[in-house]
Amino acid sequence: MKPYFEKMDDLGKPLRPAQLERMKENRTRIEEMMALVDAETDRIRNVGVPDEKLHKRGQLTVWERIEYLVDPGTFCPLHTIFDPDREESGSTGVVDGLARIAGKWCVLIGFNNKWIAGAWIAGQAENNLRVTDIAKIMNLPLVWLVNCSGVKLPEQEKVYANRRGQGTCFFRHAELEQMGIPVIAGIYGTNPAGGGYQGISPTILFAHKDANIAVGGGGIVGGMSPKGYFDEEGAEALIEATRHFKAEPPGSVKVHYDHTGFFTAVFEEEQQVLDAIKEYMADMPAYNPRFFRVAEPAQPKFDPGEIASIVPMNQKAAYDFDNMLARLIDNSEHLEFRPGYGPEVYTGLVKLDGYLLGVIGNRQGLLPDYPEYTNEYIGVGGKLYRQGLIKMNEFVTLCGRDRVPLIWFQDTSGIDVGDTAEKAELLGLGQSLIYSIEQTDIPMMLVVLRKGTAAAHYVMGGPTANNNNAFTLGTAATEIAVMHGETAAAASYSRRLVKEKDAGRPLGPVIDKMNEMVRHYQETSQPIFCAREGFVDEVVRFEAMRTYLVAFANGVYQNPRSICPKHHMLLPRIIRSQRVKGLDRPGKDE
Repeated sequence: MKPYFEKMDDLGKPLRPAQLERMKENRTRIEEMMALVDAETDRIRNVGVPDEKLHKRGQLTVWERIEYLVDPGTFCPLHTIFDPDREESGSTGVVDGLARIAGKWCVLIGFNNKWIAGAWIAGQAENNLRVTDIAKIMNLPLVWLVNCSGVKLPEQEKVYANRRGQGTCFFRHAELEQMGIPVIAGIYGTNPAGGGYQGISPTILFAHKDANIAVGGGGIVGGMSPKGYFDEEGAEALIEATRHFKAEPPGSVKVHYDHTGFFTAVFEEEQQVLDAIKEYMADMPAYNPRFFRVAEPAQPKFDPGEIASIVPMNQKAAYDFDNMLARLIDNSEHLEFRPGYGPEVYTGLVKLDGYLLGVIGNRQGLLPDYPEYTNEYIGVGGKLYRQGLIKMNEFVTLCGRDRVPLIWFQDTSGIDVGDTAEKAELLGLGQSLIYSIEQTDIPMMLVVLRKGTAAAHYVMGGPTANNNNAFTLGTAATEIAVMHGETAAAASYSRRLVKEKDAGRPLGPVIDKMNEMVRHYQETSQPIFCAREGFVDEVVRFEAMRTYLVAFANGVYQNPRSICPKHHMLLPRIIRSQRVKGLDRPGKDE
């Protein structure tokens, strides 16, 4: 298959000095937005117990443990500012992301031992479930750094119960193990109750000498009162029990290494626990990269740092999607699928670190003489029409058939609307795309470059309507909402305006409410809000996107559940066929 993969078609072009100069203010706006994200990241990292105090206790912070454990330069953090329940720390109390350990990719997550000794806190359950989803979709080992003091008891109602409550993580661990996906835990500190199950549910348990895991902690064991209330006598008994269990908490190394044998090994030093994880990760099943690479890895011909001079922060301004993509993919080469059909959408095969991946993205700008089903208006990039939806359905289905993982790039204002669009079957074709995505069972990731709007956000690989979405990235330009704020205000208040006008009343109060709605939409669709709510799993700089794409590619090809041999693939052959490209039939003497 060398003719298909070793040298693909060139993509992209150098930026002119005039464009670099013209986009100078755009780059400034991008950095201003990312500075806000960076500030929130730093705040979360510094919340709680100071690093020095943990060091005096002989402990590393979760970030220091991760830095020691992970191969340099490979950690791709996710959910850094995720805080869906507005917990007082402004976080979910865990740190996670894709990581390579001892040369093998995994999903890594650790409790933040600086905040309430790594307690279960509001919003954390959803974070943990997302992490197990990534491991399941990408078929990667899950590595836990357990340091969990159990439920934050004053707010147990936000943590303990419910269908997606904290305990759900335990059956998800069992689910991963039944799928053949191991869960490895390095265990530190005191881990009672929920922390105990957080420690016992993984596959392999490595413990620090001071670690414990138990059904109940000292406070629970000593705090049960048969009276149903507390008095001075009960308080004295609780004091005595607490002193005893503080000196020797339940479930120590003496119990779970010497007696039950739950702990695989116990270590004197914190780093030794991490070294043991490295040794086991080195033994994880993984194909040699040459098994799946279709070409030697290569850097893009163009600098990813130039993307900030291509993609405008102005949501209404057009740009060259192909030129953006060229700065992310190996050697800036691609094989485009059906280039003359559905021009509002790019579909094609690319290489990342030598691996083959499919890419789907929204093109921008005016589309004269399109869509084909009407002459009442012309098409605009970012909106989806009949041909684009059909093309995406075809491409997704073929990627599923050839077992090619998919990367989506969204910058969409929605699907075409009106009776003309309904007659063109766009409603059904949108749902067809969701069906096509669901039946592929191939790993996918999404980048919301700018707009993620209306049903198009769902059908274009969005996590809301996609069981195969491992994670979603946002950028400084990301804006996710059911529609633009101005459109929402017009839809909500147009009839009220008519009513007030016909009644001869002033329009000012209604206009004020409309502008208030516009401001609300702006505030609740910006990158930081999207990351806190979990609309995206991380906000990254444009130039950092390739790092995540390469991590995704390496992860999904490390140990895939299903394989299509390169020479059995149809998609590259279809792309290269003259019929799809629309070339003229050669003459007899050619």
